Amino acid sequence: MASVSESRQHEKTVGRSPSRNLLAELDRTHGPVSTPYEIHPVSDPRWAQLVASHPHASLFHDPRWLRALEMAYGYRPVVFTTSSPGMPLRNGIVFCEINSWLTGRRLVSLPFSDHCEPLTSEPGDLDPLLRHARQQVDAGRYKRFEIRPISYEPGKAAGLGKDHSYVFHRLDLRPPIETIYRGFHKDSIQRKIRRADREKLQYEDGNSEELLQKFLRLMTITRRRHGLPPQPPRWFRALMAAFGRDLKLRIASNDSVPVAGILTISHRRTVVYKYGCSDHAASRFGGTPLLFWRTIQEAKDNGQEELDMGRSDSDGEGLIAFKDHWGARPSILQYWNYPERDLTATRPWLRNAVRSVTAAAPDFALRVVGNLLYRHVG
Repeated sequence: MASVSESRQHEKTVGRSPSRNLLAELDRTHGPVSTPYEIHPVSDPRWAQLVASHPHASLFHDPRWLRALEMAYGYRPVVFTTSSPGMPLRNGIVFCEINSWLTGRRLVSLPFSDHCEPLTSEPGDLDPLLRHARQQVDAGRYKRFEIRPISYEPGKAAGLGKDHSYVFHRLDLRPPIETIYRGFHKDSIQRKIRRADREKLQYEDGNSEELLQKFLRLMTITRRRHGLPPQPPRWFRALMAAFGRDLKLRIASNDSVPVAGILTISHRRTVVYKYGCSDHAASRFGGTPLLFWRTIQEAKDNGQEELDMGRSDSDGEGLIAFKDHWGARPSILQYWNYPERDLTATRPWLRNAVRSVTAAAPDFALRVVGNLLYRHVG
């Protein structure tokens, strides 16, 4: 680890140093300036120690998640911190560098992650870290940066603009299992769980290649239905390699034919629902409700306290209603970026082009598009 004010050679790794005039101006207008440092969170053990102890750390801060992003997409993870070399980390914002000819060179905290709270211990910790990120953009090193906090809302002085907003659901697993079940919508959830039992759907879970192949087939069906290509198989394999038994592929089958699948990852007291897929033609069997119910029962048995049900697009009324029907608590998840951009002009041509391709392309072509596209999106 090194300070961003060290040698020119090292600046290629950690970024350019602020000029003396800029530091003096920031000191005059914002108070004393803390020196920012940049570290690699996978190789520096202090990041894992901060994640293990910080109350706001999530699955997406975990070095294993960062390692999977690096393995699958080649993103370089980096943490901005004011903690000096050799000292324990007391704060940090984790980013990944996305270097794309299609979408530009960006810092995202974090790609393919629903949320990622800055980890700080004091109210003033965040200002110098955001200031350093803005400086990297202003110096031309990056096109923009983006953060995805759950609760942090930057003030005007931070210079960030609102990006996309989502609805985020969390289900409290601390009450007795009978109380949790009574909180489910009687028709949409409870009735479908009973239907799955009557149909004698088969349930299996694990992280084997056989289950992955079933999951990938269902994912291709689902993504086509949504007008999108499926994620690259290498991404799921990277997650499986990184998390081992903490990751579970859960598959429901009817007469040995897979009809629904979800991917969950356990992290401390939380189980995170990250991906779901199904054959819509078989939705009447209740495969997806069965998978969530099994996940909740297992989480209770393991002493976990929360089911993170992830984000939903603000206009995704069906998915939002589905999560509401489990009794999950909704909140607004606001993304922020610098510099502020016009969201009405955000790559509509790209979305339309992708949907045109997915409407008619065979499965193998969809997989090719997904392999090519996702690393540019983040």
